[in-house]
Amino acid sequence: MAVKAMGWAHSFAVSGGVRAGRHWTRDHLRALPWAAEAPDTADAVVLCVSELLTNAHVHAQSDAHLVLTWDGDCLHVSVHDEDPTLPRQRDPEAGATSGRGVGIVRALADDWSMKCQRHGKTVTACFRPAAAHRETEDPPRVPTHPAG
Repeated sequence: MAVKAMGWAHSFAVSGGVRAGRHWTRDHLRALPWAAEAPDTADAVVLCVSELLTNAHVHAQSDAHLVLTWDGDCLHVSVHDEDPTLPRQRDPEAGATSGRGVGIVRALADDWSMKCQRHGKTVTACFRPAAAHRETEDPPRVPTHPAG
């Protein structure tokens, strides 16, 4: 089966970028063949976009550059900001209003990575919706029983 990759990119300013990023992401997810069949995955993508954009704006004090790439298996969600400091998972106290972003991304994404670059860093999360796996897997085999 031939797979046509799809992708989108957009920059979000520090002022108002998180809300705009969620809406932009939701709009582009509608173009993917699995989004309607896997609403939990689509919601997880939007929540992770929100967390990654927030981290870029709050911690890096930077505009955020968001790239969504669907390769037929995984939706790669990449956010680049201008601070080379890699995020780290924190253990916030009960009632704290921040400090959970990395934990949320780790819990929701199927895979994720961080990479320092010349001018900042990029954090990428990968989401593999169940519907996409059904399209690419071989059909189940029916067991055969020897005649006897």
